[in-house]
Amino acid sequence: MHRAQGGDAAKPAVVADLPGTAEPAPLSVRLLRADDADRAQWDAFVMACPEATFFHRSGWRRVIEEAFGHRTWFFLAERNGQIEAVLPLAQIKSRLFGHSLIALPFCVYGGVAARSDEARAALDAEALRLAASLNVGHLEYRNYSPAHPGDPAWLGKDLYVTFRKEICGDDEANMNAIPRKQRAMVRKGIKLGLAGEVDQHVDRFFAAYASSVHRLGTPVFSKKYFSLLKEEFGDDCEVRVIVQGETLVAGVLSFFFRDEVLPYYGGGMPIARDVAGNDFMYWNLMQASAAKGYRIFDFGRSKRGTGAFDFKKNWGFVAQPLPYEYRLVASQELPDVNPLNPKYQLFIKLWQKLPLPLANALGPHIVKDLG
Repeated sequence: MHRAQGGDAAKPAVVADLPGTAEPAPLSVRLLRADDADRAQWDAFVMACPEATFFHRSGWRRVIEEAFGHRTWFFLAERNGQIEAVLPLAQIKSRLFGHSLIALPFCVYGGVAARSDEARAALDAEALRLAASLNVGHLEYRNYSPAHPGDPAWLGKDLYVTFRKEICGDDEANMNAIPRKQRAMVRKGIKLGLAGEVDQHVDRFFAAYASSVHRLGTPVFSKKYFSLLKEEFGDDCEVRVIVQGETLVAGVLSFFFRDEVLPYYGGGMPIARDVAGNDFMYWNLMQASAAKGYRIFDFGRSKRGTGAFDFKKNWGFVAQPLPYEYRLVASQELPDVNPLNPKYQLFIKLWQKLPLPLANALGPHIVKDLG
């Protein structure tokens, strides 16, 4: 048996074991490391933490860095080697759209995901220090729930909402939950012989998506970005296309997280309007996801006053405000980078007139700075 050397040397250990005498281990903050073990621990925390979302997963670091070239800082707070909070951040520095630090650009949810108030405060402080050192215009948290209610230092905007609804394993019940007029559109697609297919590549999806956003006057993401999403998140990132025979009608790229399915990027070819392609697409995804046991259909973020907002309401989904928070650093006012801003209307009209191949070539160089 091993014995401690020297009676006096052994006493502190005995005293420390007495109730009420042990000091709690300190909380430390550091960056996520690149090794697989650290990433696995981060993702295990995200999966278990109620505040965390798909957009807190570690894979977004690689996607944002490689697809867009932005710098990232994925902070974690830990105690005794156990993670208590995470905060993924990325910097966007653009002459056109400003300088910001966001949790997390290209994602609809973000901010700090924490198990304790102490850990949350530690990551808040680290984010503010980083924002000041970078001299960004503002720090932005894309919260799903309010993080700093009543704190005047954190500003908000009533712009974004999300649409989430429970689904069940019964197709008839899910269909009947859709309001009558929208249900008729879904049935139209069914009668016209539309069908869903799952692809392991993004080519057909990208063709439908690029065609759709071009008609809307929006710059397109690169095909590389979508390929990275599929590669990084594997089976948790599904590429589904809708066809009528051999004809491509529409496509949607979705994420799966816990018991949720999140259709995230979607679009249709010109034929989609005539055959209710987009309507059938979301029903087809809902039907397939419910059969696999997913119970929340997250229709995603939309801006008030847009066609996407109205489309989702037509499905019987209720708009839930997203309490995004902004902390001004070098700027004097909140950013207003969104297509509803009148100063972008001329750009949208000009973009719609570009030939599609040219729009697909130029779009990724613009959209990478929109976040």
